[in-house]
Amino acid sequence: MALVWPEIGGNAGNVGRLCLNVGARLHLVHPLGFQTDEKAVRRAGLDYWKHVDVVEHPDLDAFDVWLDGGEGPSGAGTAGRVFPLSSHGVAPYTRVAFWADDVLVFGRESVGLPPEWTARRGAWRIPMVGPTRSLNLSNAAAVVAYEVMRQLRPELF
Repeated sequence: MALVWPEIGGNAGNVGRLCLNVGARLHLVHPLGFQTDEKAVRRAGLDYWKHVDVVEHPDLDAFDVWLDGGEGPSGAGTAGRVFPLSSHGVAPYTRVAFWADDVLVFGRESVGLPPEWTARRGAWRIPMVGPTRSLNLSNAAAVVAYEVMRQLRPELF
């Protein structure tokens, strides 16, 4: 699971906890709107953060290189298929048969993923019926992550 330019540390913390619960690695793409050093994490009360498998990418270009099969930061592993999530996506994420190495990509809280990036990569959406424009970042990540887990680990459901 990847967060591109996340702005709110609390959301990233929630997504980190989510990643622990579903067995996923968390990729953070800089710039970040918060600090991830030990002091900042301790001050935020994220006592579980040391257990989160976090990989930080210096910028979107470097993240793109990794997504396209190039070398990433230490511990990044190999990227599988890429699934950007956006309120502007055409098809719902429920139409995807997910694989274990797929990468779910979410954008920053205020504006989502860059439109030129999703124009190139495509985007999937979470269906919504109300007048709001989107879900909270960590809620959106949880909705999709648990669908992935339901598909990959049906015995848990």
